[in-house]
Amino acid sequence: MNSISLPSKASICIMRLSAIGDVCHAVSTVQAIQRQYPDASITWIIGKIEYQLLKELKGISFIIFDKAQGLKAYQELRRSMRGKQFDVLLQMQLAFRANLAAFFIPAKVKLGFSKKRSKELHSLFVNKHIQVEKGFHVLDGFRDFARTIGVPDSDPSWDFPITSATQEWAHDTLPQSPYVVISPAASKAERDWLITRYAQIADYCQQQGLAVVFTGSPSEREKKLANYIIRNCAEEVLNLVGQTNLQQLLLTLKNAQLVIAPDSGPAHMAVTQLTPVIGLYAHSNPKRTGPYLYQNYVADAYTPKAEITFNLTASDLDWGLRLKGADLMQAISTESVKALIDQALTTQS
Repeated sequence: MNSISLPSKASICIMRLSAIGDVCHAVSTVQAIQRQYPDASITWIIGKIEYQLLKELKGISFIIFDKAQGLKAYQELRRSMRGKQFDVLLQMQLAFRANLAAFFIPAKVKLGFSKKRSKELHSLFVNKHIQVEKGFHVLDGFRDFARTIGVPDSDPSWDFPITSATQEWAHDTLPQSPYVVISPAASKAERDWLITRYAQIADYCQQQGLAVVFTGSPSEREKKLANYIIRNCAEEVLNLVGQTNLQQLLLTLKNAQLVIAPDSGPAHMAVTQLTPVIGLYAHSNPKRTGPYLYQNYVADAYTPKAEITFNLTASDLDWGLRLKGADLMQAISTESVKALIDQALTTQS
């Protein structure tokens, strides 16, 4: 089956619980569906944290699935589904918890990833699979879902409304001069870049006449990481790590000249705001998870290492191949990142 025909007033359910970067990728697909089916009703099953970023989106009903509640989260989802019947469920997450949640969604068609990409019992919880895959990047993989229900290909775009309260916060908090955001923490410590190199890059940005803003979550690990980096900086910087909600972080990224980050939520949030991103990649394939619009700004230590590790050329590296190791990020030099900063700033000028 190559396509699914939907009525103009279709009832569509989206299942994408997490994470921040992935829901950012999904937004462009969901908004493309909205443009193609303006009379459709769209319900999005989403994680508790991710909802805080997306809650202002127009024309979408959200149902929060809080994985921290364990079994109760499924019971709550089941209750919320009473009386509902969807024309289609777009099962856009392979994790088992999301697959299990799909069991409770009453939908005529439950569309999942291709059988080739299915894992964690994904195929047991869907009744249709994507037949024609064009997507290697995660964002393109989501666009396969839209294409299957009749949405034509288009350049990705994002519309994130910003509240007046968030605008006021930005006016009072953020530098009035041009600035660079450094969001140093990845999801795991081994995917963070080196503290001294982050500090050197912060100093380099200041030498280019740009203020420096550090961002991150309120976790103790991220706050400690930022503090260690800042102690090594020659000049004063603005430390907003743990000081912003997701809406404030989004606007901070939007107003920046440039964002420097490993594979993380803030990197992909910045892309939605069309802010250039220098991505620092050594563990995952940037062609799959890199900053979608800014692949030419990636400091890529992954590809040369993966070619050796898996004995494959770059074009043959499989969709989900990852590298592990605490020292992989050391292959990204300070000089290579400085060159990318120069390239990005020159392009903008």
